Amino acid sequence: MAGVLERIHRAKRPPFHSLTPREARIAYRMGAEILDLPRAPLPRVEDLKIPGPDGPLPARLYAPSAERLPVLLYLHGGGFTIGGIETHDSLCRQLALRSGAAVVSLDYRLAPEHRFPAAVDDCWAAMRWLGAEGHSLGLDTARLAVGGDSAGGTLAAVCALHARDLGLPLALQLLITPGTTAHADTASHKFFANGFLLDAAAITWFFEQYIDHHHQRDWRFAPLLADDHSGLAPACVVLAECDPLVDEGIAYADLLRANGGAVQLELYRGVTHDFIKMGRQIPEALQALEACGLALKEALKP
Repeated sequence: MAGVLERIHRAKRPPFHSLTPREARIAYRMGAEILDLPRAPLPRVEDLKIPGPDGPLPARLYAPSAERLPVLLYLHGGGFTIGGIETHDSLCRQLALRSGAAVVSLDYRLAPEHRFPAAVDDCWAAMRWLGAEGHSLGLDTARLAVGGDSAGGTLAAVCALHARDLGLPLALQLLITPGTTAHADTASHKFFANGFLLDAAAITWFFEQYIDHHHQRDWRFAPLLADDHSGLAPACVVLAECDPLVDEGIAYADLLRANGGAVQLELYRGVTHDFIKMGRQIPEALQALEACGLALKEALKP
């Protein structure tokens, strides 16, 4: 991991917070799969449109077989500002391959053009549509999970809360290095503020693009602050030790468990945020992918 960080440092890529959102998106897309596994071939990869609250939302379906499969709605990371289907294509293929489930990756609207709660509204709409209409894609949506990494992990946790309130059964919430608190003020935010891939300045910049300060205690942004965490879908929480977000990820797993939820907590030592997308270099990425695949397979079995 230290070697990867050193190579990134030597590459002298400008930090996201020094760029415009458009420039940051281009930079992230160009670098997103350099360390990721090659895109695995799958028998079914299909671009779709899913009805959203403000028009159709692009999505991509990945299926490892032609059977009627259960489905994971996947929400990409990128601080609500960057990232998309292409930056997380390899990851979604791996999740489909290792779980045996279909994966639907959603291109929710990004900030600052679409500020909070636009991303939440899009993800909720996609989850509801998959639950009600996913059968039209040949999917078994009686077996539905939601997942995501980083900001997408936040959105997945929020989707699980919404699904409970709707009475929509979810088999699993897969939360990979999620953000769950309002103000980035845990000890790990201070300890890993600089030099561990996701810097404090970048987190501040992402928050500024996405949400007004006075809205940050809204549970749709900070799911740790929701009033009730009982009756939620089982969770698989995947965390990195050297990540500013690790403390809030542990706090969320603890809170789910304290409220009677089934929680599988996977904490990978000596790695940073976004490590799961570094399978060419970081063995823990392969371990984490395997753990995610097994958790999905177990949760989504008939």
